[in-house]
Amino acid sequence: MPRRVTPGSTLTGRHLAPVVGAPVAVPAPDRLVHLQFRRFAGCPVCNLHLRSIVRRHAEIEAAGVREVVVFHSPADEVREHTDELPFAVVADPDKRLYREFGVESSRWSLLSPRAWLPIVRAVARSSWGLLRGRERAPSRTQDGGRLGLPADFLIAPDGRVLAAKYGEHAYDQWSVDELLDLAGRHPDRLRTRSATT
Repeated sequence: MPRRVTPGSTLTGRHLAPVVGAPVAVPAPDRLVHLQFRRFAGCPVCNLHLRSIVRRHAEIEAAGVREVVVFHSPADEVREHTDELPFAVVADPDKRLYREFGVESSRWSLLSPRAWLPIVRAVARSSWGLLRGRERAPSRTQDGGRLGLPADFLIAPDGRVLAAKYGEHAYDQWSVDELLDLAGRHPDRLRTRSATT
């Protein structure tokens, strides 16, 4: 089992290159970073979750949190599915970041009964989007596999991991409310908000 990143760990600073836009610093010098690992580009379950992030992105930003999302698909493929998202989206087709953060795959990712309802909702929503020409189907082949598990990390400006969640099934990640609650518990949030106002 890969080594997991735990709260209290300190991350080395780095700049990640999103598929659109300028490189983003992780950690960010002036705010918290919510680094989330998704599955493959066009994944209906991932898209369902990311829609909730998009709807409340202004609240997340106002809480002093920067969103950075990682997919294990090639950059061109990720760009086709995410170029309109209002936050940084990073392609990691070699799964270098996934290994570094201990983010795994599991055959149970889709078989857990807790994932079934979100999967049905995601597939129905995605199918409707495909029929109306508003979404693209994911690639038939996924070099990184289709059985990835999500993971979330909340990272302070000094690189400390404030909170971490490793999903147990395909739709097991922080909700926006959970993210905002976690951000509100840390003094770093107060410092970053005052620094940006």
